[in-house]
Amino acid sequence: MKKSLKGLIAATASVVSTAAFASNIEDPLYMPKNREVYLRTGAAMMYKTVEKTDATVVKDIDGNVEFPVWRFTGDLGYGITDRLDVHGHFGYTKDGEIDRKGMHRGRIGLMFRALTEEDPFILDLYADAYLSGITPMKGTYTAKGFNFENYSNGRWGAIGGVRFGKKISDWTLAAHAEYLQTFGNHNNKIALDPTLGMSAIGFPSEISVDLKSTHETVAGFDVMYQMNSRWSLGGGFEYIEHYNNGVKSIHTQLATMPEPYATAQQNTVNQLLAATKNMKDGWDEYVLKTSVAYQMTDDVQIATFFEYTMDDTQSKSQNATNCKLELGVRLNARF
Repeated sequence: MKKSLKGLIAATASVVSTAAFASNIEDPLYMPKNREVYLRTGAAMMYKTVEKTDATVVKDIDGNVEFPVWRFTGDLGYGITDRLDVHGHFGYTKDGEIDRKGMHRGRIGLMFRALTEEDPFILDLYADAYLSGITPMKGTYTAKGFNFENYSNGRWGAIGGVRFGKKISDWTLAAHAEYLQTFGNHNNKIALDPTLGMSAIGFPSEISVDLKSTHETVAGFDVMYQMNSRWSLGGGFEYIEHYNNGVKSIHTQLATMPEPYATAQQNTVNQLLAATKNMKDGWDEYVLKTSVAYQMTDDVQIATFFEYTMDDTQSKSQNATNCKLELGVRLNARF
């Protein structure tokens, strides 16, 4: 009788542990089941130190500390079937030190599980619409360069990606790669500093420009260890390459001016386009990630996370940082 009771307890514990492991929302290979809804909400505080580039030196912000930078994220999804989901990923940042705020992440799309746990490894394919075009890129052009006022680049785009990995006992090993292609447009609002005197040669107080298409690439890996039915540890690394921006033309129709103002206007346009054809503002990010998650109930989970980001920037990048430290908490739920 005692042996039977011990066996029943051991089997029950094994089933509970396996079930929690398989449905852990922090699992890097997590996918909702048919008709299942999941939600991940996060709030974090970031510390940044500005790196030396041509742009940061001109703006006198080289070495500045930006703290606190508030970051909020939300991920949600719905299982259309056990192998197909629809999802959205969103993020909002507020940085009071540089007076910049707005959506830093926005995408919605589909993921298909091409290979399941019954195969040698799990393989997911996904395609997302990139939503930065919802809000225009905003900023002010000054004698010291361009000051961004939000985090949108004003472009729509498309993302294609792949995620693959394997579950081995209490471990999940996963990797991912994706490519973003944006579409050039004039969805931007650039205020011109009045002290530049550009109104004298027919420039309005605000213009928009035709931006070139651009792209980004992402690659990384993740690992999770299920310590028991309640606790899990996570970690990973991600590489993100942000390519240079470029301006094709000034979209705003400028006022027709008599000579010599017409020549001065055209010379100014030519100078602006020459300086921004390749803005040399791209940057690469190397992100180290760790997390600890606790399963509060079968459907509610809380996790703390920490990220350390190193940057490698082009000469005119305003996103250059010596380091970024981000500490936050996520609340996950399944319905």
